Amino acid sequence: MRRELRAEWTKLRTVADTGRLLLAVIALTVASSAAAAATVSCPAAGCDHDPAKISLIGVQVGQAAVAVLAVLAITGEYGTGMIRTTLAAMPRRVTVLAAKAAVLTGLTLAAGAVAVLGSVLAGRLILPGNGFTPAHGHPFLSLSDGPTLRAAVGSVLYLALIALLSLGVAAAVQDSATAVGVVFVLLYVFSILPFMISDPDWQRLLWQISPMNAGLAVQATTNLSSLPLSPWAGLGVLAAWAAAALLGGGTLLRVRDA
Repeated sequence: MRRELRAEWTKLRTVADTGRLLLAVIALTVASSAAAAATVSCPAAGCDHDPAKISLIGVQVGQAAVAVLAVLAITGEYGTGMIRTTLAAMPRRVTVLAAKAAVLTGLTLAAGAVAVLGSVLAGRLILPGNGFTPAHGHPFLSLSDGPTLRAAVGSVLYLALIALLSLGVAAAVQDSATAVGVVFVLLYVFSILPFMISDPDWQRLLWQISPMNAGLAVQATTNLSSLPLSPWAGLGVLAAWAAAALLGGGTLLRVRDA
């Protein structure tokens, strides 16, 4: 895949939108996390808030920029007709998609790591001023703490899986607006469905299969027994969504005319 990887890396790094969207991932994630940390307080009597989850809430906003980046990584070529040149030069279509996925994953992991570290730092600086102190039962946020480290690492992996899910959807539908719309419905609309149904069994099932709700369970560091899925199992659900999207997108890419 050396030739395909080099080609996809060249294409992505020479498109101006790539840099802007990666910066947007970082800025949106950190700014939203800082805003959330600034608005939540913990009284002297204590509270049930999860400081790590509050500090990482910006991931829910930053993932939108990740989705757009992933979609444009392939639909941009369909819009310009460049996809015909790509597939003529590299006729192994599944390999081309795998190369796009590898390069996109690397870029998302890098930007996601910076965004998550910035969010954790913002939470560490802001939350103590709002009552999240050891005296109130909330130690200062630190990546040396096992649950906090798992939440941070899991959030970076979450963003990478969102990129792969979006790439698979885009490969299937081949249109930027449609692909972004489908991904946003899967992430944001699907995530609120459990709260619109009164039946507790259906609520639990819909929460467990929602890519966003299940995937973000990895951020939880308190009250884990109340979650419908354990943190890593929830991230596994999102991984299954991403794998299914890539499999479907790869299949359609292989059998359809460019």
